This record gives sequence, C-alpha cells and structure tokens, in this order.
Amino acid sequence: MRGKSNEYCLGCGVCSHFLLCPLWSHQGGDAGRNHCSPSEPECGCNAKWPRGHMTRPHQDQWPPSDHKYRRSEVNGFVGSGDAVWHRAAHEVLRWKLKTQSGFVVDSLGPVSPGEHVVVTARVLGVTVVEPVEVVDVVQEPGRCGFSYRTLPGHPVDGEEAFFVYRRGDEVHLTIRSLTRAAPRQPWRLLFPLILIAQRIVQRRYLRALE
Repeated sequence: MRGKSNEYCLGCGVCSHFLLCPLWSHQGGDAGRNHCSPSEPECGCNAKWPRGHMTRPHQDQWPPSDHKYRRSEVNGFVGSGDAVWHRAAHEVLRWKLKTQSGFVVDSLGPVSPGEHVVVTARVLGVTVVEPVEVVDVVQEPGRCGFSYRTLPGHPVDGEEAFFVYRRGDEVHLTIRSLTRAAPRQPWRLLFPLILIAQRIVQRRYLRALE
C-alpha cells in the first residue's frame, strides 16, 4: 500500500501514515526517525486521520486535520504562578471546564483513556445527551489535558481537546475542536444552530478556570 507524500502524518509529522499505524505504535513514535516512508511504508497500513486522535492535546502546533471537519482553536490566559498551575492542571483533568459551563458530567474523577462518559446539558428546557469517549490524556510537568471523541447519539460528530500549559510563570488554556454534522436528525438539520451554540460555550470554557 503506497502513501501520498503530500499527506501530513499525525504520528511522526513526516510520513503519510498516522498515529494508529502499527509501526508507529511499536517503535514508540520518535518523530523524524522511526517514521514510515511515504513511498514505501514499512507497516503496510493505510490508516488516515485516525478517529479520536486528531486534536493532539500533547502538541503545541496542531497539524493539518481532516478537511471534512470544521476546525476551531481558541486560547485563553488563566493566571500566573505555581498555585494557579496546580489548580488548573487538577481541574482540567476532572471536567471542570464542562461543569463550570453549565454541563453535567457523570464522571468527575480524573479522566482516563477509553473511559465512556455521558455529558448532559439543558437547552430551552430540553435535556441534550452527549455521549463521549476519552481518547488522549496528557499529564506532563508543563502540560495537562485530554481529548475526547463523540459517540453515536451525540448532537455532532467530532472531537474536542482541553489542555492547560505553562509559558514561564504564565498558565494558558487551549481548546481545540473538530466538528461536523451528526448523521441523524434532528441534529443534522440543527447543525448551523449548534455551531453558534458551540462558540458561546467556548467563551464559557475560557472563563471556567479563572
């Protein structure tokens, strides 16, 4: 199976194969060294834009993503100092951005990869259920956060990431999302309104850790 040299690798950032490529997983992901060759991929896979690993909370620079999704990245300043950092790192891993923004989450413990969580919201008296799966968790000295993918029944199809990081003494928050219309009605019909609501909620997220 031949890759295309103009595709950006979500795994090593070099080749046309991606995070779920067996070679990438087995060799530990040393960027620029253990990558597949774009012309002759050693792994033989054709994994492309692996579902659930697209928002990359462990990376400063967000690589190109599947053009089928609407892409959004917003950033905010949380505060300065060690106390702010420890609080923000603790809270972001416990769904604080969601619960402080009007959502109810059925799991308030630390996130873990593979965990299925149900997020609910009340909109105009209607309960909206948002099932998700945690796919990536980052816990590093200067970066903490996670990403999740939507599951069937969610109002949209896509992925979202929340992470905080340090720049010197400052603590910053980044929220990334990839969104497209859910395959089923009524959500598919309501997608334009959902995008407006998403922008409003993102502003709430940016205030959630203050």
